[in-house]
Amino acid sequence: MEQQITGEMLQKYYEYNKQKKEIELEMKELKEKFHHYFNKQFGFDSKGEITINGFKLQRQVKKSEKFIDEETIKRLEELQMVDLIQTIKKPDEAKIAAAFQLNLLKENDLVDCKTTTFTPAITVKPTTPR
Repeated sequence: MEQQITGEMLQKYYEYNKQKKEIELEMKELKEKFHHYFNKQFGFDSKGEITINGFKLQRQVKKSEKFIDEETIKRLEELQMVDLIQTIKKPDEAKIAAAFQLNLLKENDLVDCKTTTFTPAITVKPTTPR
């Protein structure tokens, strides 16, 4: 069962997409105002909540910690704890490209080593300026 694409569908999609962008911008501005309020009332890294006109506004604060790569590696090496450092083997695409240009490698040397992905995207634009 094949469906037809109509001008009305394209126009509707275009208008909805435009509205979506406007709404996202407005929501971003509101979120910034909410964060500013909570920063002032409760502090920068504090959660909080208020209730106004039957709506509850909450701010959650998630904490995440991550080791700083270079500093941690240096310290682990100083402590002679190199077993705690990962060695990640990864192809260097820039060097591979250079090896192709210098004819050190041929394209078919790595033909089975590549994967290609395709990501479809839809855009609708008016043919005349609006």
